[in-house]
Amino acid sequence: MTDKPARKPSWLKVKLPKGRVFKDVQNLVKDNALVTVCEEAMCPNRGECWSHGTATFMACGDVCTRACGFCATRTAKPAPLDPEEPRKIAEAVEHMKLTHTVVTMVTRDDLKDGAAAHIASTIREIRRRCPETVIEVLTSDFNGNEDALSLVMDARPHIFNHNLETVERLSPIVRFRAQYRRSLHMLQRALQMAPGMVVTKSGIMLGLGETREEIERTMDDLREHGVTVLTMGQYLRPSARHLPVIDYIRPEMFDELREVALAKGFRHVASGPFIRSSHHDANFRPELAILDAINADLRARGEIQ
Repeated sequence: MTDKPARKPSWLKVKLPKGRVFKDVQNLVKDNALVTVCEEAMCPNRGECWSHGTATFMACGDVCTRACGFCATRTAKPAPLDPEEPRKIAEAVEHMKLTHTVVTMVTRDDLKDGAAAHIASTIREIRRRCPETVIEVLTSDFNGNEDALSLVMDARPHIFNHNLETVERLSPIVRFRAQYRRSLHMLQRALQMAPGMVVTKSGIMLGLGETREEIERTMDDLREHGVTVLTMGQYLRPSARHLPVIDYIRPEMFDELREVALAKGFRHVASGPFIRSSHHDANFRPELAILDAINADLRARGEIQ
């Protein structure tokens, strides 16, 4: 590790977005006043994802109540939730014919349930319009409110994603108001609230000054709490106001860490400089047994035919 990394290395160059499909997604987002994490978090994959007709939708507005040291999302007093947002997101998923959709959210500490009911409504609306679509949610920690988490899990997302973001030592610096152990607990509780019917997922950023030993300890912590899907990507500083990049991790190190994670029992690992927590690909779908279990549960409750 170095105190001051050299200028951004060649493997972090991003192609400019272009093409008809990219424009179609861009227009769809704009015309429906949708918020995407692609734009709000300055994701380096936006061009590639939008050019393939995929996007990660960000619910609950574009203003966050926390000010994490790594995040580009604006921090201020949020506006009230848009009751039409679940419908708008579901319509976009339907229009784009997505087989896998990711819905993330800003943290809403101003709301009693942290916007959990709103996320649950979005899950149900997507399922109503697109019953074959795999639904992944990437949520806040709801301040440790298990009743709020239960609202989300009762809507039966296929994948529950909540990020540790970094190793335990750096968590107080990187994640404003969040707690490493609380996040692990919420991931474990999500699994317990829907046994056999959900996959849990988490992600960390590298390049903030963590050590190899700390990365592996974080992997172990996640596995001990039942997490089976892991993403690892390079931290890129959004602006001079944010935490500095301590080190640029070489692609071959990401490949090596992926093998380490698989050896520790993760079922699916996405690891690379441009990997982000909302990453999904055609090679990963929840096990068919889990999909069958979710569908059987929803039929019993009369939520699907």
